[in-house]
Amino acid sequence: MRHKRLGRRLGRSSSHRKAMFANMACSLFLTERDPEMYEGLYQSDGKTPVKPPQFKGRIVTTLPKAKELRPIVERLITMAKKALPYEEAAREFATDADRNTSEWKAWRESDRWQKWVAARAPAVALRRRVFAILRQKEAVKLLFDEIAPKMADRNGGYTRILKLATPRLGDAGDRAILELVGRFDRSAKASVKPSFDNEGDLADE
Repeated sequence: MRHKRLGRRLGRSSSHRKAMFANMACSLFLTERDPEMYEGLYQSDGKTPVKPPQFKGRIVTTLPKAKELRPIVERLITMAKKALPYEEAAREFATDADRNTSEWKAWRESDRWQKWVAARAPAVALRRRVFAILRQKEAVKLLFDEIAPKMADRNGGYTRILKLATPRLGDAGDRAILELVGRFDRSAKASVKPSFDNEGDLADE
């Protein structure tokens, strides 16, 4: 019996499972990269170009993995959303000067820099907590700078799971899509009552 053993083991050790979910979460966040970043990139053979993902904010995996990964991704997005107010408050004391310029050095030695550090400290702590899970700087940056602002108006439910009809080749495992909501949402259309030109004639009869 599996008393007090939450979640699926998926035939892996705890360390293997933790690393796998971190890699899958990074793969989901990295689909939000700009397609121009893939220009000039090649596979390990040096000939095959690296293609950008066909759909942003979406990965395909097995259904059990998607169900286990979903709460992890939701928690990471929630942590990134908590940093938004602190980032907004810190912009009041920030500077647009380039690093190591005279203007930037003057700002660095001023009282505004101390206020900027104090206002941004909780956001930095949240970024470090997320980085401790993902271990991927680019994925953390995309999560906090691109994905979290898009989810600012949502109170949970940042992802959805769509089961695919065709199983995986080889072991016939159930496949599913794990995607971020907001891009592929269906728009509900109000039903319109059909109008008939001869309604008045029928009423006269």
